[in-house]
Amino acid sequence: MESVNGKREQEEAGPSDGTKQKMTEKVSDALDDGKAEEEEVDEDEEGGIGVSKNGFFVPGPLVSLKEQIERDKEDESLRRWKEKLLGCLESLEGQLDPEVKFHSIGIISEDFAEIVTPLPVDENRNGCTLFTLREGSRYQLKLKFSVLHNIVSGLTYSNTVWKGGLQVDQSKGMLGTFAPQKEPYVYTLKEDTTPSGALARGVYSAKLKFEDDDRRCHMELKYLFEIKKSS
Repeated sequence: MESVNGKREQEEAGPSDGTKQKMTEKVSDALDDGKAEEEEVDEDEEGGIGVSKNGFFVPGPLVSLKEQIERDKEDESLRRWKEKLLGCLESLEGQLDPEVKFHSIGIISEDFAEIVTPLPVDENRNGCTLFTLREGSRYQLKLKFSVLHNIVSGLTYSNTVWKGGLQVDQSKGMLGTFAPQKEPYVYTLKEDTTPSGALARGVYSAKLKFEDDDRRCHMELKYLFEIKKSS
């Protein structure tokens, strides 16, 4: 009974001084580890790249291509690889923000050969119909553009169509990520089909808009087209 009572008294008294010291050391070590991890994240974020406390990736600051290339100028093989990837490096400037310059928009249809309209549209053609299609015909829009200064990431397009002041169609899509290069890019949007029927015929107004993943608008084109009766 004495041993049982002694054990019970020891439990009621709580842990011994040695046990308390070990527990304190464990808690202190855990706090130090957590502090070290936070410091490591902060150091990474100061360098431009890190992971936030909620686990999401923190992107680094935007750096010009010229600065990125100069960082590796001593590595001959890497420099040649970048030249092959980016084209004419001599034309790169220190500008951070990418710029997309659109040269032309074309329409490809089974009704006729490709029709190409230079961009920007001549002021004399504002309000004019850029192309005419038959009802129920397939067509594609074809774009020619260049990327300047820096890599443009997540370039997307939206094409909204109205008839008689009412929105009748809207399409959206991803073009992708593009780096500056000597030759322009040529990109053909997905195939679409014009509507059919008496109500579908007539003149439509449309707005074609291009944005990157920073919501930077690179072009907004307003144009007209017409749908005629199929012969």
